[in-house]
Amino acid sequence: MKLLMLATFAGGCFWCMQPPFDHLPGIVKTTVGYTGGQIANPTYEQVCTGKTGHIEAIQVEYDPQKVSYEALLKVFWHNINPTTRDGQFADRGTQYRTVIYTHTPEQKKAAEASKAALEASGKFKEPIATTIEPAKPFYPAEEYHQCYYKRNSTHYEAYKEGSGRADYIRRTWKESKP
Repeated sequence: MKLLMLATFAGGCFWCMQPPFDHLPGIVKTTVGYTGGQIANPTYEQVCTGKTGHIEAIQVEYDPQKVSYEALLKVFWHNINPTTRDGQFADRGTQYRTVIYTHTPEQKKAAEASKAALEASGKFKEPIATTIEPAKPFYPAEEYHQCYYKRNSTHYEAYKEGSGRADYIRRTWKESKP
């Protein structure tokens, strides 16, 4: 029997966080949704107000025999601007802040080590704003948000480019296809 693990990351707009994880070997399933707030089962409209305390996030179910948590952390860091507080790219508000939610003490230790390594790398002039917090209840987003990049590829690609995320990733990590 396969032992699967969960990882949860908040990296701004959840539409943009799903493709990088979906394309990684060892990923069983990704779900976009909301976490960290005060009410159960929030809607997109409620979360967008910034008043519920929720953050747009992605929950990743993975096979640790095929992909390490450290590899997931690398994908996370390479798809966000870790120096921005309360927003990512064109999206502003606490519902778009960056957080690594840990499910185990081992994840917490790995997340702290990866953050410390990123800070020590000198890659960023500003301090790393991404926080590391214990996992909280996760509520899947509405179905139309799931795999948005597949369902509405033209709009998704325009949003990713227009928001500044794609260019930032290319410039920061010197990648042509994030």
